[in-house]
Amino acid sequence: MKFQWSLLIALIFAVIVAVFAVVNVEDVPVNYVFGTAQWPLILVILVSALLGALVSGSVAIFRSFVLQRRVKQLEKDNTAKESLIATQQNEISALHKNEPVRYQDTHLKDEMNPGDTSADVRSTI
Repeated sequence: MKFQWSLLIALIFAVIVAVFAVVNVEDVPVNYVFGTAQWPLILVILVSALLGALVSGSVAIFRSFVLQRRVKQLEKDNTAKESLIATQQNEISALHKNEPVRYQDTHLKDEMNPGDTSADVRSTI
C-alpha cells in the first residue's frame, strides 16, 4: 500500500511538472561557465527535473547498497555469536552432568547423609 501511495504522489508530481513545462515554452538564456545559450524553457525544466530524479535515485541506490552490506555483516556476526552461545551451552550442560550435586543448605546435607554420626550422642546401656 505504501508503494502505491508513493507511485501516485510521483505521478501527480510528474503531471504538475509536465503541465508547468508545457505552459512555459519561450526561449530563455542559459548561462554556462564557459558561455551562454538560448534554450526553450520546457527543456530546461524537464532536464532539471530529470537530473534531480537521477541524483536522488542514485543516492537512494547507494544508501540501499551500503545498508544491504551492513545487514549481511550483522547477520554473519549474529550467526557466529549464536554458534558460540550454543557451544558454550553444550559445555555447561556437559559440566552439569559430570558434577556431583552441590547442596546450598547445610541442613539438607545433614539429612541426605544420615551415616555421619560424629554429631550423634549415643547412650550406652
